[in-house]
Amino acid sequence: MAIPTLVLLPTWGTGHLMSLLDAGKRLLGCRGGGGLSLTVLVMQPPRKEYASAVAATVRREEASGLDIRFRHLPAVEPPTGCAGVEEFVSRFVQLHADHVRAAVSGLDCPVAGLVIDFFCTTLLDVARELAVPAYVYFTSNAACLALLLRLPALEGEVTVEFEEMDGEVDIPGLPPVPPSSLPMPVMDKKNPNYTWFVYHGRRFMEANGIIVNTVREIERSVLAAIADGRVTPGVRAPVIHTVGPVISFTPPSDDPPHECVRWLDAQPPASVVFLCFGSMGSFAPPQVLEMAHGLERSGHRFLWVLRGAPAAGGSMNPTDADLDELLPEGFLERTTGRALVWPTWAPQKEILAHAAVGGFVTHGGWNSTLESLWFGVPMVPWPLYAEQHLNAFTLVAAMGVAVAMKVDRKRNNFVEASEVERAVRSLMGGSEEGRKAREKAAEMKAVCRKAVEEGGSSDMAVHKLYEELSTQTA
Repeated sequence: MAIPTLVLLPTWGTGHLMSLLDAGKRLLGCRGGGGLSLTVLVMQPPRKEYASAVAATVRREEASGLDIRFRHLPAVEPPTGCAGVEEFVSRFVQLHADHVRAAVSGLDCPVAGLVIDFFCTTLLDVARELAVPAYVYFTSNAACLALLLRLPALEGEVTVEFEEMDGEVDIPGLPPVPPSSLPMPVMDKKNPNYTWFVYHGRRFMEANGIIVNTVREIERSVLAAIADGRVTPGVRAPVIHTVGPVISFTPPSDDPPHECVRWLDAQPPASVVFLCFGSMGSFAPPQVLEMAHGLERSGHRFLWVLRGAPAAGGSMNPTDADLDELLPEGFLERTTGRALVWPTWAPQKEILAHAAVGGFVTHGGWNSTLESLWFGVPMVPWPLYAEQHLNAFTLVAAMGVAVAMKVDRKRNNFVEASEVERAVRSLMGGSEEGRKAREKAAEMKAVCRKAVEEGGSSDMAVHKLYEELSTQTA
């Protein structure tokens, strides 16, 4: 009999695609494994910039020698008139229902289950039609998952816009959440992006399980609230499988170290604050000037990955920055010796791993957050989009691994120079807030590494999921 396969359906964004692929590969590596293969259904991305990245990932994984097969789905015409990314991705995925049904039903081996990205819940109907167990892969943290599971009930409880409500938002397992810390798609209840978040939260309840890229020990209280029904009163939530941190690491190379790493080699231990804002992070010139003034006045060493605005034509990815155009006159000369401003892509994981890095100013995307925790680097979150405002609140108020930064959401997440200076000094200097964040980050480093070791909580969760999948096709 053919080996059963687990079908993965990721979306095309790097933070989604690679995370789900790496989680699937952990199942292939289970002790006593060999009883499962992976089949990845690849949607043709709606933009060329994503298509080339997806193609490179497929080529790399096909050459890995692992039991992974890729099935490219036929292209669909992208939806039009969408209010934002959340609506666009959700509707785009929905258009693939017939192709996913045909691909899964046409496989020449038993199907152990279908694991879908959390934007793909419309395809739970396909899994039900085919009598295939379905799991949601949640790329963010348990705090954000709890919000989405709670959102259908909140829809009825809060009849005004969240920012107009009297008081804070109750998400069991978390400290009371200020409305200003809710994710971007939740801030406008008339917006289709909000409607889709409510939809996905409701449909999560239909899954056989939810696989979350987190560590049980770092989000224990909110996971307990989901498990004991406080988040979804009267309805039992699916089983939560905490398999994180799922992080991709590039094998060691014989190539010379990256220039940023070489610069760090000359800096004292834990002396450099690293600033980097993800694959879509860029700032308008006025904000860059405020950042530069704040960093210069902070007096601390810094490595700043500064990207330019996306190119015209609808791209969401930043371009290489023109430092002479963006930075204040004389800034590079005045900070020579204690600063490096890097205008293009930089190897974030290698930088966070370096002993010279003592703090991380980050957009707070969950993948970047996990990388920072893995290396024990405390953070200053500067949320820009998606769920990052909730991540920032969680890192500060629930986990204690970060120093808060005052971000003006009404001014496109603007931060004054004085606040940049204060946050960096607090993180890197002798403030009590910074000291506690450094201690907690070091503790989280040990927790994250223990979780994925043999017998750790995430290792055990992966094996439990493997046994569950194997049993369903026995």
